[in-house]
Amino acid sequence: MNKIWLIIKREYLTRVKKKSFIIMTLIGPLLMAGLMMVPIWLATKDIDIQTIEIIDETRNFEDQFESTKTLQFVYVLNRDIRTAKEKFYDEKYTSILHISSIKENAEIALYYKNQPGISTVLKIEKTIEKAIRSIEIQNKFNITKQQLAKINPEVDVIPISIDIDGDEESSNLGISTALGFGGAILIYFFIFMYGVQIMRGVIEEKTTRIVEIIISSVRPFQLMMGKIIGIALVGLTQFLLWTLLTGIIYTIIMAAFAVDSATLSQSGDLIQQANFPELSRNPYQEIIDGFKSIPIIQILISFIFYFLGGYLLYGALLAAVGSAVDSEADTQQFMLPITMPLIFSFVVAQTVMENPDGAMAFWLSIIPFTSPVIMMVRIPFGGVETWELLLSMGLLVLGFLGTTWIAAKIYHTGILMYGKKITYKELWKWLFYKG
Repeated sequence: MNKIWLIIKREYLTRVKKKSFIIMTLIGPLLMAGLMMVPIWLATKDIDIQTIEIIDETRNFEDQFESTKTLQFVYVLNRDIRTAKEKFYDEKYTSILHISSIKENAEIALYYKNQPGISTVLKIEKTIEKAIRSIEIQNKFNITKQQLAKINPEVDVIPISIDIDGDEESSNLGISTALGFGGAILIYFFIFMYGVQIMRGVIEEKTTRIVEIIISSVRPFQLMMGKIIGIALVGLTQFLLWTLLTGIIYTIIMAAFAVDSATLSQSGDLIQQANFPELSRNPYQEIIDGFKSIPIIQILISFIFYFLGGYLLYGALLAAVGSAVDSEADTQQFMLPITMPLIFSFVVAQTVMENPDGAMAFWLSIIPFTSPVIMMVRIPFGGVETWELLLSMGLLVLGFLGTTWIAAKIYHTGILMYGKKITYKELWKWLFYKG
């Protein structure tokens, strides 16, 4: 055990002292904090005000267009489209909306100076469709615009889970989806990133013949275990530092630019008006409220466990691959079958989010090769029973022990074998080699 600890210490300290590790640990939080702050900054500083001149030949759209802070409609009477085009660049208007007909499938022309955003075009389309619908209803049923405006129901469907004891708990599906998919992506890339580091480290030690010196003092199994656990601690250290530094940088930026809850509320209103004027709620406030019903502590603990468990399971197999080949180019034939379950779980994550309590979601969250990704997708939605979580964790630990045994058998034989192209048949023989 002491020798394994020495190898863990060597692998850990060697990697955390590298310039690449230090640079990425510092740059990562800056990039993540920037990704969170840039949308807020753009929302408050870069809102494009559109002023649209309406040339309505049908005379049916007066008072039908409602302006917002970001989109101003100016209904102009007694002007034809030709005159409007001639004076376009002499006036303040950014676009000209020409309505020549309200027949079914009518095409409405929008002339512009600068390319309008897709949200602006969609907003105009929805406004015209709503106005045409309003006009037809008023004409058909002989009611006024004011009477029609009163018929404006707003419906919010709030998912509420109820357990066998009658306890109720609401949830926000949008936040649950974001957390589930985000956790799955992080685990997916962390396993690949640090698992490949193990494989490359083994190949490097094998090709440089350093391993021949090392295994004169330690057993191959001890060397492999020390390398896997050491690099796992490197990944965990970097993840925790990223989380801590991102929070600190984000707080400093928020304080430096005086971005408080009022600013977030204002930016939420601007985004809402620019893209979803029909919404009545502030999207940022919905996010804040939605986090109150999310089991954050359980998600963080589960993330750390499944990150380490998934990494240890796949890291052991990738270490075996590294010991069986002489160069990274030879690893492709072995990498695909090993990583297929991980890739498959990431591909079906969207389907699991649609039905997190279904049979497929359950079994994929129990099988060790897919549970790191699938269980992280399920947990934010709730409904994962304690026994399911414990069973999944237990099987993942057993899966790691099983893959470690397999990898150790391959590692024991392959680490000192050079100059031979290894096949699956050869690997199978190594599993039962009594040496």
